[in-house]
Amino acid sequence: MITGLCLFGLGPQQELETISWSERKLTWEDFKGEPPQSDRVAATTASGISYRFTTLSNTSKHLKVNFEISTHFYPNESWYKPELCDDIILGHEQLHFDITELFARKLRKEFLQATFDRTNIKSKVKSIYNKNNKELSAFQNRYDAETNFSRNRKNQHIWNLKIKEALENQ
Repeated sequence: MITGLCLFGLGPQQELETISWSERKLTWEDFKGEPPQSDRVAATTASGISYRFTTLSNTSKHLKVNFEISTHFYPNESWYKPELCDDIILGHEQLHFDITELFARKLRKEFLQATFDRTNIKSKVKSIYNKNNKELSAFQNRYDAETNFSRNRKNQHIWNLKIKEALENQ
């Protein structure tokens, strides 16, 4: 079985080796984790969204909030089995990372549209973040199901185009 799995929402404070999302594509050398011996899965991509925010104090009820949102690939949590993998599977795993970036952009927009006050900022930020991660997880699962973990080449191609277009238009 060929599959991809993403870890979401590792949180803003955890220290792990990361690769930030960029136009640079992943290579198999980026996958440094140890694959499980009993698992028939070909590869796993661990990616997530982290955030930081600062507030500007003023006299109004609503706070001005600045957000820093990043998409990360976690090399030591990501792995592959060379005997089962090819460029198509690498492309499938790359798209998991790209989808995570797409949802990071969505999260930025949601944070920008939200209003915060001193009494709700932490809980509201966390609620928006958790909602986004839940949607991201469902979207990633749909991607795997519709592409049959890259085995359905026609649907994989459709998803490649869909995500490329979405990233270009965000």
